[in-house]
Amino acid sequence: MTPLKTLLIMIALFLIAFMASTMITKTTAQYDFYICAKVNRDYVIGSKVETVNGVFQRTDAGAWKHQGYNDTTLTAVAFDPRDRNVVYTSANNGLWRSLDGGKHWRICNDWDMTEARHVAVDPNAPDHVYLSLPDGIAVSTDRAQTLVRRENGLPERGKYTQLVTIDRTQAGRAFAGCEVGIYLTENGADSWRRVLETTDIINDIQQSPHDPDHWLATTQSAGAWSSRDGGLSWSQIEGVPSAHSLYNVTFDMTNLDRLAIGSWGLGVLTSEDGGKTWQDRNAGLPEPQRVWRVGVDPSGRLYASVHKQTLFYSDDFGRTWQPDTLKGSLVNYFVTMPKSKQ
Repeated sequence: MTPLKTLLIMIALFLIAFMASTMITKTTAQYDFYICAKVNRDYVIGSKVETVNGVFQRTDAGAWKHQGYNDTTLTAVAFDPRDRNVVYTSANNGLWRSLDGGKHWRICNDWDMTEARHVAVDPNAPDHVYLSLPDGIAVSTDRAQTLVRRENGLPERGKYTQLVTIDRTQAGRAFAGCEVGIYLTENGADSWRRVLETTDIINDIQQSPHDPDHWLATTQSAGAWSSRDGGLSWSQIEGVPSAHSLYNVTFDMTNLDRLAIGSWGLGVLTSEDGGKTWQDRNAGLPEPQRVWRVGVDPSGRLYASVHKQTLFYSDDFGRTWQPDTLKGSLVNYFVTMPKSKQ
């Protein structure tokens, strides 16, 4: 190879790397990244140890900024897409709402809607808020001023609902992850029908940011599942063990082929071919592999919350890991939102 060809190849590689870096930086600048976490490994009731728990936002400098109130039981956070000051959180005492970006909060539910597992806002009908409960589903159509149970079609036994995930392409279309499978509503929770029957709890349901018809789901002990037709039919994903709890699944918004699963016992599993094959990516993480949750930020950085250890991150999709901050934490939820203009 001549020196000129070598030089041209090096220039081409540099330009490709520069363009990729520029695209990632631009993508990152367009989104905000949040987590729900509790940082209380050394805390016991009655002690004087101060802990900070709840919603954290990733700053441009790479730190985690605490927002809202201090609650160890927060399970999820959701925002009104029209107004970032309107924030909802699910917690043991139910549904909380803030209208001023987390400065002040009020409880929105009655005594019979507690131990909430998840909260979601319909992006195409933002007044509609879905609350997942151990005994069913409650829905608000007025920004959580009132909550009404919407369980028509759910089984009399087995209504435990881990989460409701909204289809971003159609108002009123959502999937509920329940004790005995996945249920679909296409009319704003007026009725539900089962589209996947499972032998154990659905832990997570996610819609691809690249293809709205592509959905993934994980379970407590019934494996991982995929749908390519908008969630109407599902098939079990080969290569993902079902003997361990699969807590969540996530897509990489920068790369349509990259997927990750967080598991208690299996740790981190990743795929870089759209789910055809899966790899163990636990080298560098503490043992045993008790990963509570995984998430991918808008730059493609992969995160793993190791149970009450710390939050770890990887810039090569799990091949190597580095400790982040939030030592002794447990992350319940990752969420990405378009950059706030406020």
